[in-house]
Amino acid sequence: MLKFYFNGSPNPTKVALFLEEAGLPYEPIAIDPRIGDQFKPDYVAINPNAKVPAIDDDGVKVFDSNAILLYLAEKTGKFLPADTPANRGELLSWLMFAATGVGPYFGQAVHFKHFAPEKIDYAHNRYQYEALRHAGILNERLTGRKYVVGETYTIVDMDVWGWARMLPFVTSDDVFTKLPNLKRLIDEINARPAAAKAIALKESFKFKTEMDDHARAAMFKHQTTKVA
Repeated sequence: MLKFYFNGSPNPTKVALFLEEAGLPYEPIAIDPRIGDQFKPDYVAINPNAKVPAIDDDGVKVFDSNAILLYLAEKTGKFLPADTPANRGELLSWLMFAATGVGPYFGQAVHFKHFAPEKIDYAHNRYQYEALRHAGILNERLTGRKYVVGETYTIVDMDVWGWARMLPFVTSDDVFTKLPNLKRLIDEINARPAAAKAIALKESFKFKTEMDDHARAAMFKHQTTKVA
């Protein structure tokens, strides 16, 4: 059975969404970054980057949420757009847009807004700007179309949903007032039973909730390692 290494953060949750949508049997294995699970040798052997998510599919190890989504979609033939060269090009382009833009910028926006030990206006403004810029690109893409790629619900929509549903936490509570098309997509996916199951998966496990000194040391190693 496929082993799914996860926590409740956006990147694992979008993989959980695919697993639930596809009806694939899997064994969820909790990795708690606030206690340093991600650095245990057995896990680093699966994901050398020591991040979540990762999967072990009967010996086939895949890490990075975007790689996992593509791997599972191609393996199962599910949640891919119609097989045309144009759709393939758009699928890869928007997956990479999420991988290199949405995830990194949204994640850093969260860090400098909520977790940085001191307010750094330059960093905060830069990542808020980029998070909103990427959200705006997605909103524009969804003008006059239901889904990001093709005419059906695909892994790109799942990928976008993982972080975009968290936009009020990333930026501000009223952010969706300027992103009606993106909100429509997020609301549609949120209403799917698989999304409710994906979000609730973490409730079956005990994850540390306190952001104390030990948690910060485990999650933000740069704070104790000066390199520049």
